[in-house]
Amino acid sequence: MNVVFTGLVIEWRGPSPFYFVTVPEEEAADIREVAAMATYGWGVIPVEARIGELTFATSLFPRDGGYLLPLKGAVRGPLGLSAGDRASVEMTVRFQGGSRK
Repeated sequence: MNVVFTGLVIEWRGPSPFYFVTVPEEEAADIREVAAMATYGWGVIPVEARIGELTFATSLFPRDGGYLLPLKGAVRGPLGLSAGDRASVEMTVRFQGGSRK
């Protein structure tokens, strides 16, 4: 399943700050429809994401009925992304036991 969206970069303060791109509701609803086939537990969804020229593997975090795409420093730094920015994301949900489009 391929998903393309633009989302807001947010900072989540904790013991150390974490950064995420919020997945818009329309795309989150599409992901929820296939979540049971993709999750490996705790509601997280494995994905391969691309922002600009950077492609990376991570897992979406479920949050308040939607999803957050984690952004490590290795992604944010080269792209110059910080809280409040908008990021254009191309993402593929990685299904357990094989790929589905």
